[in-house]
Amino acid sequence: MWLTPDMADTEKNRFSARAKRYARVGANVGSVAARMAGARLLGIDLDRGKNAAELAAALGGLKGPIMKVAQLLATIPEALPPEYITELTKLQSQAPPMGWAFVKRRMQAELGADWQKKFATFEHQPAAAASLGQVHRARSLDDQDLACKLQYPDMQSAVEADLGQLGVLFAIRRRFDPAIDTREIIKEIGERMREELDYRREAKHVAFYRDVLKGADAVRVPKVWPELSTGRLLTLEWLEGHRLLDHKDDPLAVRNRLATAMFTAWWLPFSRFGTIHGDPHLGNYSVFDDNGKPAGINLLDYGCIRVFPPSFVGGVVDLYNGLRKGNHDLVVHAYEIWGFRGLSREVIDILNIWARFIYGPLMEDRVRSIADGVKPGEYGRKQAFEVHKALREKGPVTVPREFVLMDRAAIGLGGVFLHLRAELNFHRLFEDAMEQFSVKRVADRQAKALAAAGLAPTR
Repeated sequence: MWLTPDMADTEKNRFSARAKRYARVGANVGSVAARMAGARLLGIDLDRGKNAAELAAALGGLKGPIMKVAQLLATIPEALPPEYITELTKLQSQAPPMGWAFVKRRMQAELGADWQKKFATFEHQPAAAASLGQVHRARSLDDQDLACKLQYPDMQSAVEADLGQLGVLFAIRRRFDPAIDTREIIKEIGERMREELDYRREAKHVAFYRDVLKGADAVRVPKVWPELSTGRLLTLEWLEGHRLLDHKDDPLAVRNRLATAMFTAWWLPFSRFGTIHGDPHLGNYSVFDDNGKPAGINLLDYGCIRVFPPSFVGGVVDLYNGLRKGNHDLVVHAYEIWGFRGLSREVIDILNIWARFIYGPLMEDRVRSIADGVKPGEYGRKQAFEVHKALREKGPVTVPREFVLMDRAAIGLGGVFLHLRAELNFHRLFEDAMEQFSVKRVADRQAKALAAAGLAPTR
């Protein structure tokens, strides 16, 4: 293939951007990782708390996907040491916004020189700035409120550079603390991060969710403006709403209503279509009003959507039933469906520690809070410590790639319930969601909805 001068310049710029990113991330992450390795080789006790704080500071100073990856890792039990998790959970997916001059150049590149004539209004200041792009409020020519998500430049280079350095950090972790084999985790993170860069794919995700949730009045999904969207610009309907945390001190009935809407937004797509919204960051939701009262949830971001094989959903149901009934064979079958291989009885018992924590709120037929008396800051820590300690003796175990976003989403959803201090019968909600469940029904619904949205099943 011959490159024109413009194409050659583009490739050169991409290579240059990637090289610079490698240098910046490598210097920040590499110095921290080197201290980890050096301390272990020399038998020196490393101040992991200090080292973790330095790592978080290094990552937090970089705009781009490394912050998003760090937040994701913080939700996977023992993917990194607990001191690192504590620091990484402090990272926020907020980045300094790009200025108006940048926005004009980027919008011209996406919609042409006359791009401003395609909007009635387009606000100069972003309404939100995140790790991969920023959102501007606009108004269409037919007087509709719009949200225009514009990707930062060189994000493809940033993703590849950050994933490369993440691989280095994980390789050191595996060498000196092999309780969890993270190789499949890295593959999953890489594939999902690359998907997030494709805004055309995200537009299809929106169409998919509009179909899936069309009967759920408590959950709203925006419309897409295809004529104002490209691979790096996504224009959606602006959904009016306010922050979820604004309602954490509302009456219990309101908090329960919002928590139930969140449960529906997550479990209905999964139980019927084998799909989850895999980025449960609080900024991805807002609350809409009906007659002046909080009524439901707006879903605002669709970059990180995970479509599972229908059999994986069957494994979730089998593990639930196996744990409830004490059926060891069914539990083993569920883990095998998920992709765990060569598990001994001891390792299965260790995995069940975490499974009982995740499934705990669903197991009891009563009204309860998600933590049930456990302090929010301690939620899950005891179980994660027990799992890691035991796996160091009986492991290692390779975490299947499908487990990564499933676990992240479950923890994220639990975090929303913790913030809202909801008190619900989670068992009944789950049983209702799984009513008349069968793998075949999920497969049929999933295939039809994916085809309608122009999506292929995720591997």
